Amino acid sequence: MDYDTIRLSISDGVATLTLDRPDQLNAMTTQMRAELAHAVKASEAEAKVLVITGAGRAFCSGQDLGDGANAGKLDLERLLRDEYGPLILAIADCAIPTIAAVNGAAAGAGANLALACDVVIAAESAYFLQAFSRIGLIPDAGGTWTMPRLAGRAKAMGAALFAEKIPATKAEAWGLIWEAVPDAEFDAVIAARAAHLAAGPTRAYGAIKEAMRASDSNSLAEQLVIEARLQGQCGHSRDFKEGVLAFAEKRKPAFEGR
Repeated sequence: MDYDTIRLSISDGVATLTLDRPDQLNAMTTQMRAELAHAVKASEAEAKVLVITGAGRAFCSGQDLGDGANAGKLDLERLLRDEYGPLILAIADCAIPTIAAVNGAAAGAGANLALACDVVIAAESAYFLQAFSRIGLIPDAGGTWTMPRLAGRAKAMGAALFAEKIPATKAEAWGLIWEAVPDAEFDAVIAARAAHLAAGPTRAYGAIKEAMRASDSNSLAEQLVIEARLQGQCGHSRDFKEGVLAFAEKRKPAFEGR
């Protein structure tokens, strides 16, 4: 598939998906969402880790309010049901680890696109903004689900009601993201994190994702059953055997991954 609003490159097991509408701060359109969904599936099949980032000075400014407008009115329910929902689930359910490399502003649905990823790493100059209430809306694209789980209800409620910028360093302190790194080190950190995951046990990573997501609705007893099942599967993998052997031989394991 040829992409017009994004760029996708795959090298050494790392798929890098770049939102590429820098003049519009990478605001999302119907076309971009379709291209993103396609690129996520392509990355899942061909790579070991997916990095999502933005071109220019923003990660993503959210929905392009001028896209698909009919007499100045968007059908938001249809948009969320048919376009955003499937995209967010495709990222959340992706079989390989996903990293949101937040290089700049992540606002509205753009913030929640980032939070759908497994790991969020942000440049210190970046920020997150649940801007919805500024225009009379509620957080969407999964924001009302991810925010309370990551930062707690109190922080999520304040972020939604006051619609204030959350600097990357504060987002890290809240537990909203994995880490905020100095801008000068951002590219190197992303590359190192992605390379680490690309060289890792992909099957185990997929099992970790499955177990973590299941825990949101499971009792402890139910979660223990899932852990046993998934651990049993991982225990039969060649990567587990290699990991144990490498530990015994005091060397770095050479995982096969996919």
